[in-house]
Amino acid sequence: MEIYLEDQDLPASFADEAALEDFMTRPTRALVKSLAALSGDIMVLGVGGKMGPTLARLAKRAAPDKTVYGVARFSEPDLQEKLNGYGIQTIQADLLDRQALADLPKPENVVFMAGRKFGSTGSESLTWAMNTFMPGLVAEAFCSSRIVTFSTVCVYPFVDVTSGGAREDLPPNPPGEYAQSCVGRERMFQHFSKSLDTPGCIIRLSYAIDMRYGVLFDVASSVFDGTTIDLSMGHANVIWQGDANAQILMALNHCSVPAWPLNLSGRTVTSIRWLAEEFAKRLGKPARFTGKPASSAWLANSDKAVSLFGEPVVPMDKMIDWCADWVAKGGVNLGKPTHFEVRDGAY
Repeated sequence: MEIYLEDQDLPASFADEAALEDFMTRPTRALVKSLAALSGDIMVLGVGGKMGPTLARLAKRAAPDKTVYGVARFSEPDLQEKLNGYGIQTIQADLLDRQALADLPKPENVVFMAGRKFGSTGSESLTWAMNTFMPGLVAEAFCSSRIVTFSTVCVYPFVDVTSGGAREDLPPNPPGEYAQSCVGRERMFQHFSKSLDTPGCIIRLSYAIDMRYGVLFDVASSVFDGTTIDLSMGHANVIWQGDANAQILMALNHCSVPAWPLNLSGRTVTSIRWLAEEFAKRLGKPARFTGKPASSAWLANSDKAVSLFGEPVVPMDKMIDWCADWVAKGGVNLGKPTHFEVRDGAY
C-alpha cells in the first residue's frame, strides 16, 4: 500500500539516487484525490528530460489504475527499461515526425515537456523548430486531449526584485531568442486551443530543485569547489521537484479553453548571495563572489498556484540541508548547470 508523503517525516538526507527518487515520487493525498477525479489515462511527451522520469513515476504511483505513457527518443541508456520497471508504458518516438505523432495513442490527458534551451546560440533555427513548430504539431495531433504544457519564467521580462515576481497577466517580453521561442511555444498551444477547442494549462515554471542539478546544486557546488559565484542575476524562485511535479499533474484538472498560463515555483524571492552564505555555513567553506546583484531578475509570483494546490511540502531550509549534504559526499551530478546567472538570454 502506498505511503502518502505527508505521513512521513522529511528525511535528514538521501543515501543515494534510489532513495532520492523514491522520496521525490511519493504522492500526497491531494494528488491522489486529484488524479482519481480525472478521467482517462496520462501521456508524458518528452519524458526523457530532467523532470520527466520522476513526473511519470509520480503519476503512476498516485494513480496505479491509469495507464501512464512515457514518450521520448530515449537517447539516455537504460532509461526506457527503468521506466518500464515502474509500470510506465514507454514509446520511442521523434515528436518532430508527423507520422510518429499520428501513430501514438491518444489518451485524454497529455503533459508536454519537450523543448530545447542549451545549445540555442548558434543553432537558433533548431531551437525555434523544437519550441514552436513541434508544439504546433503536437497541439494538432492531440486536439481531443487536455494538455498541460511546460513553459518557463523566462517568457517574462525581468521584474524588480522587490515586486514579488511577475504575475500571469504581465505580457511576455523576454530577452534572447531562446526565451522568445518559449513565447512562441505558448502561442502555438493557445492558438490551437482556441481553434480546436482543446483545454489547456501552460505552466510557467521557475527552477525545480533536484539534488543532482538546479540553482541550489550550482551554488552549493561553487562554494564546495571554491569557484566564484556571479551575482549578476542576484535572485531566483525555486521549488522542490516533487512539489512541482505534483502541481503539474494536478493542473490537468484545471485545463480550460483557451489554454491559460499558471506560474509555478516557490513564493520566496531568494537571494543568491544569501543562499551561498547558507551553504558556506553548512559546508565549512567560504563563498566567493563577483559582480553586483541587479535590481531586477526573472521572478514569478506563484500566489495563484498556491490558491489552487496549497503550499509546497518541502521548505527552503530543508532543500539547502539536503543539497549541502549531497554535494559534500560527492552525490551524482547530472552535468546540466542552469546558467542562472545569464541575463542576456543567450544559451
